Amino acid sequence: MSRRYVVSTVDQLPPGDRRIVPVGGRGGIGVFNVEGRFYALRNRCPHKGGPLCRGRLRPHVTSGEVYSFEHHENQILKCAWHQWEFDLATGRALYDPALRVKTYRVEIEADEVILYLDGPELPSREEGDLP
Repeated sequence: MSRRYVVSTVDQLPPGDRRIVPVGGRGGIGVFNVEGRFYALRNRCPHKGGPLCRGRLRPHVTSGEVYSFEHHENQILKCAWHQWEFDLATGRALYDPALRVKTYRVEIEADEVILYLDGPELPSREEGDLP
């Protein structure tokens, strides 16, 4: 079972912006628009519980072979407290992929940004718009 929350309209969350919504437990959930793709992560760093989603976004460069690389703009979120880094798409820590932050499904429906929460993440309220 999942619950659906309207975060905003698409134009209220333009590329490069984020919104921290007060659902899903302590700290809420950060919803990011990165070049038209939407991501959502728990706003709690697994290191010391810091406000992860208030951190800085930075690019990430990967290489599968010599002289070949891929540049991913603003795909990495650095925790505001201690600079631990997490991939927005997977929630995995860069230095230790076994460590991760919970991610959530975000969809665009009728020009609205919709956040879906499942299972124990459900707040004790009815489906609907976020405050």
